[in-house]
Amino acid sequence: MGQIKYTMAAVAAAGTMLVSASVANAQAFMPTTGLSSQPIGHYEFCQRKPHECGPTNASGARVELTRELWAKIIEVNNLVNTMVTPRTDWELWGVEEYWAYPHNGFGDCEAYALEKRRMLIQAGVPAASLLMTVVRQKNGEGHAVLTVHTSMGDFILDNLEPRVLRWHETEYEVLKRVSERHAGQWIGVSDHRNVVVGSVR
Repeated sequence: MGQIKYTMAAVAAAGTMLVSASVANAQAFMPTTGLSSQPIGHYEFCQRKPHECGPTNASGARVELTRELWAKIIEVNNLVNTMVTPRTDWELWGVEEYWAYPHNGFGDCEAYALEKRRMLIQAGVPAASLLMTVVRQKNGEGHAVLTVHTSMGDFILDNLEPRVLRWHETEYEVLKRVSERHAGQWIGVSDHRNVVVGSVR
């Protein structure tokens, strides 16, 4: 009888571990919904640079996360965060919202994310794996980061956080991101984590 109880307990524990692993694996990737609206700043960026906003090869979107790639991600994230000095679009361009690469070493959050995307593409990472992403900060303000879509999950490269974190380890509410199928289309993210955020201004 004791052996039966032990066996049943072991089976139950194994089942729990499998469920936990499945949940953890599911949480590693952003749960996306359908098409979403394109931020006006990104729309205008695509109008200026249409070659950067076309269809991508989605078959290899989850790039294999090797040690070499991880080292490159860390290197690029640190380099851009160090080489770019924060300035608002209003200070740089005289408008509220203007997505662009860093200008003379200055830029806002979109500039950081765009530059990281450009450098990783130059390093051989597929464009389909490098997804511009819009999040909401705790204070309610919008913010842009870069998501790297890998075989081990979605990782966030951020100019306000020196570490590269899994998307669900951040304190942001993820709202939407670029589609892995088309660099000019956006899809919604169903972020049901318990993230406390302020009201949107």
